[in-house]
Amino acid sequence: MRQGSTTTTTTATPNWLPQFCSGPTLFAVMVVAELVALVIVLVPDVAERGWLPRLGVLSVYVQWLALLNAVVLCSMRVFLQRLPERAGFVTAWAIGVAVTALGSAVVLRLDQALGLRLTAPVGEGARFVFVNAAICALIAAALLRYLFVLERWRERVRAAAKAQVDALQARIRPHFLFNSMNTIASLIRSRPADAERTVEDLSELFRAALGADDGHGTLGDELDLVGRYLDIERLRLGDRLRVEIDVDAAPRAFRLPRLLLQPLVENAIYHGIQPRAEGGTLHLRGRPLGAGIEIVLTNPLPPHAPVRGNGVALANIRARIEYHFGARGELRVEPGPDVYTVSVRLPEAAVR
Repeated sequence: MRQGSTTTTTTATPNWLPQFCSGPTLFAVMVVAELVALVIVLVPDVAERGWLPRLGVLSVYVQWLALLNAVVLCSMRVFLQRLPERAGFVTAWAIGVAVTALGSAVVLRLDQALGLRLTAPVGEGARFVFVNAAICALIAAALLRYLFVLERWRERVRAAAKAQVDALQARIRPHFLFNSMNTIASLIRSRPADAERTVEDLSELFRAALGADDGHGTLGDELDLVGRYLDIERLRLGDRLRVEIDVDAAPRAFRLPRLLLQPLVENAIYHGIQPRAEGGTLHLRGRPLGAGIEIVLTNPLPPHAPVRGNGVALANIRARIEYHFGARGELRVEPGPDVYTVSVRLPEAAVR
């Protein structure tokens, strides 16, 4: 009897609460706090009493409350992220209001002890704390709601991009498989040894493409896959396909999505070299680029206009680069009168 399998589905914890201990987030918090102080100072009643001195005092006070909230939320971020979404949202909001009320009470007590009279007149301390907590409640509710909606939007974008990448990979692999099987079929009777080697190359290519759960590999692995693919295509095209590879300077340990370069090489051969009666030379160059790499492929153009599939294939690869690297990755196309150049710039290791 075959044993049934049980699949456990886990839901990723939403990352809607930012890392308040990071420099960019702290800077954003301070900017928002200063804008709030400026808005309060520009109220006519406050401005009539001297807005510049008031702005200085209010800025110090508001920045104190903002940084205090940031420190508390940073220290409790892991706990808040473990809560259900609604509970985490309400808890973070309540923490912000409570911290603001407590911080206001501390400032009020210090002001009264030092006799500075910068916060509230005698007898209006409770109103001072309440007003500050109410202002914080409104701002925190709006800010947290914005962060929550932003994360929901990001999740939809990631899900759509992941579905698109899966579809793109499903389209790329059969295309390559059909070409390879045709090559093998043509070699079985006349050149069985070459057919056997081609089957082994094809097996290694698909094992690499389908065997890794995360879909990532190194540049060295990708170049090996490209080499196997070129061996298959050389059997099909013969002397019409010439290849010049210069990737010695490229970091072979650099991580990137699997089968990112092979479809580009296939695209260059299928749309550039194969339609030419005399064939052509494919140039593949790689070099380090800062913390990342740059890969450049150049192929001759056929005498007729390129077919539409060329643009579709490049759009597919561009979508994969955007998914794995975001806006930091780049695929640049430079069509010339006689040659077609595709440059891939990946600034750092793949993030997805």
